[in-house]
Order: sequence, then structure tokens, then C-alpha cells
Amino acid sequence: MRGVRTLFYVTIICLVIIVLTWTYIVKYSNVVLSRLSHNDTSGTEVMTTDYQRQLRHIYEAAVRSEGQNHISMLDLSKQFKSCPDWCIGPISLEARLTFKKQGQWDDPGNIGWKSGSLFNPSVIEHDGKLFMYYRAAPQKESLSSRIGLAVYTPGSGWEDYRDNPVICSTTGDEVISVEDPKVYARDDGEFMMFYNGVSRVTDEMLADCAATGDEAPGVVCTIKAAISSDLYMWEKIGSIVPVSISRYWAKAAVIPRDPSGKPVRINGRYMMYLSEGCGGRQYVGFSNNLVDWSFEQHTYLRIGDLGILREVACAVTHYKSDDKLMLLDFFYQDKTGTPCAAQAKYSVDKPFDQLAINKGGTLSWGGIIGYDGKWLFAQGWDAEPHSEEIFFYTAPIRK
Repeated sequence: MRGVRTLFYVTIICLVIIVLTWTYIVKYSNVVLSRLSHNDTSGTEVMTTDYQRQLRHIYEAAVRSEGQNHISMLDLSKQFKSCPDWCIGPISLEARLTFKKQGQWDDPGNIGWKSGSLFNPSVIEHDGKLFMYYRAAPQKESLSSRIGLAVYTPGSGWEDYRDNPVICSTTGDEVISVEDPKVYARDDGEFMMFYNGVSRVTDEMLADCAATGDEAPGVVCTIKAAISSDLYMWEKIGSIVPVSISRYWAKAAVIPRDPSGKPVRINGRYMMYLSEGCGGRQYVGFSNNLVDWSFEQHTYLRIGDLGILREVACAVTHYKSDDKLMLLDFFYQDKTGTPCAAQAKYSVDKPFDQLAINKGGTLSWGGIIGYDGKWLFAQGWDAEPHSEEIFFYTAPIRK
């Protein structure tokens, strides 16, 4: 009799566990499906069948797109009519450092994704090697991008990281694309990457923009961050610019850094220039650790009759004997709509008050570093379609 009672109680307990487990599974599945049905724009990682379907649809549309190729780095260099000693330029091609991607990566999304164009890289030197993070897309400037890593070792050349991509779409707020990395070395030995996550605009977002009078973007562009201790493995930490600032579109997480690639504190804090989106307003972020940011509105760049400001590419400081000097390199369109570059001069004591502007620039979106006695940066815009090459450019360092 005692054995029968024991078996009865065990059976009851097992049934209760089964019911509770099934209830949890159903509830969790409904939550996931509800998020996806409302076009989840959160930073929560999801990889469901529906998310995978969205990735495939976006990729196929990107493959069908024509791509864009309207900017040439060497043409930008020709815009230098004069070059004051505070400017960085003119630039020249450094052919020995050209990177060419060989083969296709494994596809984490399992949708048949393949790259066809590489551009907007960020380069940093570490342990005597160059680490280059680049945007890989089906077409030049298309969506459905991923972020890869290649490492240059002097004497051996380039090697594409075997576990690429290092950043790909895994959350609702980056389902359309992950783009345009900017990498910075921290004082504690770790590294920060800021990149753009792109997602769809929802009806709620359109209503919000209409209520505030802000122009609604075609897609949502979110500045996101990731952290690494070794430059190979990256942990995503989410969005850093609140919607109240971005108004669903923010780009150009430009932090002033020195020639070694380390961000420099300005008046005791790190600064981040936001120049595209944000409802047409210029904002500057402030942080003590590069992770937690607060933002204030500051009009720091006025280009007057030059044309329309599009985006700040990079900020460089501590690059001459006068460590008070700071330079912003930026992209604009002149009155004819021609893509142009220029540079603005500042003092780090007054980082919102431009002192001079000079036509001509680098548009080194991922930053510029000092390497082998020259300024060095990379870009893939001048590569032939589907060649999957990135070219390197140098400029003289003036003391």
C-alpha cells in the first residue's frame, strides 16, 4: 500500500510539472510572436522563423538594388585648393595595404547571404597589427549589411577573420541592417564599437513624429554599441541615444581621438558629435566611461554658403605640438548637389566654436590614425563593383 501511495504522489507531481512547463512554453511563444507581429524594435535578441524570413526578404531586396557609387576618395582630395598646417590632406593611395576579401563567410542567419561590396571601415592599431572593421553588403551602400574584421600583420599581410561576421542582425532594432563601425580603444584595455542598427518605422513612430512636428524617416537608424576585450569577440550593449534625441534617426557617433586611436577627454569628459538626423538638430553626447551617455543640443558646425551639411566623418585631436588643436572632417553637398568634403578647426577648450573651415577632406568615416609616420585611413568607394576591395590612403603628418 505504501508503494502505491508513493507512485500516486510521484505521478501527480510529474503531471503538475508537465502542465506548468507547457503553460510556460505557450506563454513565451505568444510573447515572441506578439513582438514580431508588432515589428519589434527592441534590443532583445531574437532569431525566430519570422525574424529569419524578414532577414531573407531584406537581403533579396538588397541584391536587386543597383547600389550607389557617387563618391571617389581621390576626387575629394582634389577639392583641396589650399591646405593650412592644421588640415589633414591632401591624400594619396597606399597600394601596398589594399585588402581584398577572399570567399564568402558562413551565414549565421542561414538565408544564403553573400557580400558583394565592402566600405566604411574603421581601422585601429593594436599589438603591432592593424585591425580593420568593415561594412559588407550585397551592393555598395545597400542595406542587409554585416560587419566583418580583417587583421594586417606586417610581413604577412591581411587575413580575414575566420569567424566573420563579428556583428550581424540579431535584434528587432537592427533587422534591416548593421552598418558603419567606429572603433575606439579605452583606457582600461578594452575596446568600444559604435555602429548603426536599421529597422522598420512603425505606425506608432509615425504618429509620434506627427505629434512633435518632426519629419518621419524612411527607416529607423539607431546608434548602438558593443564592447570587446580582445578585438575579436564583441558583446552588444544596446542603443545609446534615446529616441527623445534621435527622433528615430541618428548617425555619426564621432568621438575625438588621438593618432593612436584612443578617445580623448575634452574638459574632463568624452564627447560624441551627432550630426545626421536628430530632427535636424545638432547634439553632443557626454560620458565618463564611453558606455553611459547624456546628450545636449549644441550647434557646433556652421558651414554657411558651402551648402548642406550631411555628416561629420571623424574628429582628431592631440596631433600637433599644440595639443589644444582639434579638427572635424565632414561631408556636405554644395549648391549643385555635388558630394564634397571639408575640415573645421577648433580648440579643445571650446569644442563648439569653430575657428576656421577649409575645403577638402578625407571622409574617413571610421576615423584616421597615425601609422608609419603618416596619417592612414581606408575606404572601399573606389573599388570596382563586386570586387570586394578596400583601399588605403595616406596624408602627410605636419609637425
